[in-house]
Parts: sequence; structure tokens; C-alpha cells
Amino acid sequence: MRLFIAINFNTETRSRLVILRDELRSNSAKGRFSAPENLHLTLVFLGECDEKQAADAKAAMDSVEFKPFTINIGCTGRFRRRGSEIWWAGVSESKLLTKLYDQLIKKLTEFGFQIEKRKFSPHITLGREIITKASPNTFEEFGQLIDKIELMKSERIDGKLTYTAIHETNAYLPNSTRYTSISCSFRKS
Repeated sequence: MRLFIAINFNTETRSRLVILRDELRSNSAKGRFSAPENLHLTLVFLGECDEKQAADAKAAMDSVEFKPFTINIGCTGRFRRRGSEIWWAGVSESKLLTKLYDQLIKKLTEFGFQIEKRKFSPHITLGREIITKASPNTFEEFGQLIDKIELMKSERIDGKLTYTAIHETNAYLPNSTRYTSISCSFRKS
């Protein structure tokens, strides 16, 4: 199975990313644009893994300690890979995000993973093979609280690229217990 460790987004952040993707799409002659449900921030790409490696990845993730923190998204950009342009939404520099990434790399290496050495450049892919007259730009930042990381399985289901969370590791609160997201709603009587 093909695996990666990622940060997934809440509905509000995902909606704002879809707006960015759609603006890019409307100014493009061609491209493969990310499906809304596939918008994520990859922390570590693991590639093809067997069941033991999947279990080791889960254990490595669970051995990482991090407190909830916020990331901010505030620009679009592009880079060339294999002769085509990949467009992305950029994440502002975050010491806490970089620290989380560094801890993950350390723990995964301890579990025997050989991780490709490259500079961590956090971004959210909006589309690949883009032909556009648009230019990278900046915009008013928007943020999201990061309170968990997820191990994702990538597969094609009925010809559609699908990412499925198969494990999650929650952040720690200051008193060293795992953080759990709770949502509440109130009704007027």
C-alpha cells in the first residue's frame, strides 16, 4: 500500500483552498486539479509499504509529541517537476510545524524507514500539469489549528485517486495527555 503522513483540513480551510484552486482553474488552459477531498499538507511521503511498515509508521507517529498549533496559508506558487508545473498554496514559516516534521523524520528513521533527504517546504498541491497565464501571488492569510496528524493510504478506486486516513495521532495538551477534539452545539429552548 502507498502511504504518506499528512495534515488534513477542516471544512472551512478546505473551502478556502477550493476557492484558490478554482481561481487557478479558471485562468488555466489545462491541468489536473486536486479534488477537494484530497487537499492536504504532506509531512512525509513513505511510498509503498507492507503491513509491518504500516504498523511501524503508526508507532513512529505515536511516539512523536506535539502540542496543538496553528499554521497560516497566505500565498500561491509553482515549481517544475518532470517537465510540468505543479501549483500550490504555501504555508507560512512555522517553527512548530518544522519541529513536528523533524521529530517525524527522526522517529521514522529509528523504525528503519529511509526517508529522502530534502528541505521541508510545506505546501498544499492545488494542481499538476498546469498550463496557465496566472502568476503566483499572496493574499490575506488564513489559518487552521493543527491538533492531529494522519497516516494516509493512497489508492485508485474506480479510476479516482482516493486518500484514506488509516491512523491518526493527536497532539498533547500541556498536562501531557493526548488532545481530543470535541465539538458541541447548543440549542435555544
